Amino acid sequence: MDSQARHETTLELLQEKGELSVVELSERTGASPMTIRRDLQVLEQEGVLRRVHGGAISVASRGDLPPYSVREKRDIAAKQRIGEAAASMIRERETVILDVGTTTLETARALRGRHNLTVITSSLHIANVLAKERGIRLMVTGGTVTPGDLSLIGDLAEDAFARLRFDTLVMGVAGVDAEVGCTEFSTDDARVKRAALATVRRCIVVADSSKLGAVTFARICPLDSVSVVVTDARAQPEQVAELESTHVEVVVV
Repeated sequence: MDSQARHETTLELLQEKGELSVVELSERTGASPMTIRRDLQVLEQEGVLRRVHGGAISVASRGDLPPYSVREKRDIAAKQRIGEAAASMIRERETVILDVGTTTLETARALRGRHNLTVITSSLHIANVLAKERGIRLMVTGGTVTPGDLSLIGDLAEDAFARLRFDTLVMGVAGVDAEVGCTEFSTDDARVKRAALATVRRCIVVADSSKLGAVTFARICPLDSVSVVVTDARAQPEQVAELESTHVEVVVV
């Protein structure tokens, strides 16, 4: 198991248990205790855990949004497949909103090299990925920058969407549930997403399988506002069936 996979495993187990020992991580990953200690040192420097005697503990509450540095390391391969699938649904000459998030970032990466697209985003991470693309007309909303996520929130971000009309929104979510709909951790993020949603003809939700059936604090929209949900192959068939029962299209990649 390489270092990236070990880091992902460590973060997933920490989210589940809250505390881990070096011995347990060594057994789970097949790496030596010395290697595990080096991994924990790296992850502590990134602010995603705190080392304690014999192991590590999580620094985040289970009800909180995990730090961006944690989320960008999770399920990378699945997010790349989801991003590529969402990008393939975007046609030439479309006007597109790319929402904030690590999965929408993979959609942005999959759009590199495309031509005749107009893209607006409230994510500085995404803006950085697309800034040098000659075939993409890039726009960035105003707003207040959030640390870590480098997303733009507030009235300026919402007003940017209110003044324009777009074909497609590629939206990241914290949870997508057949009954509740799409939710987020932050009310500020949810407001910007609702403003974006009000300006488009089609909404593509990109959500890895861990988001299916999840419900978090701030409601964005019901599922009848969503055209397509793109998720990964680890999604449980019953969760997919529940979403499809609301007449939303579910694409599993």
